[in-house]
Amino acid sequence: MSEQGSGGNVLAAICSFFIPGLGQLVQGRVLAAIIFFLLVSVNYALAATVLLFFMAAFGFIFHVWAIINAARYKG
Repeated sequence: MSEQGSGGNVLAAICSFFIPGLGQLVQGRVLAAIIFFLLVSVNYALAATVLLFFMAAFGFIFHVWAIINAARYKG
C-alpha cells in the first residue's frame, strides 16, 4: 500500500493502536490482522482472570508489536 513512514502507514498504526490488527487489515494483510487480533485479545482475556494476571504483559507486548508492524510495513 505505502512505503514506511508514509501517511498510509501512520493511519494503519493509529488503527492498530485502538484495535490490534486493524492496521494490518487496512493495509490488506488479512492473515496478519487475524493473528495480531487473536494474540492480543486472548492475552488480555487471560489477564482478566486473577490466576493468569501476568498475561497482561504479553498482551501489551503483542499490542505494541502490532502497532510497530503496521507502521513499518513496506508493502
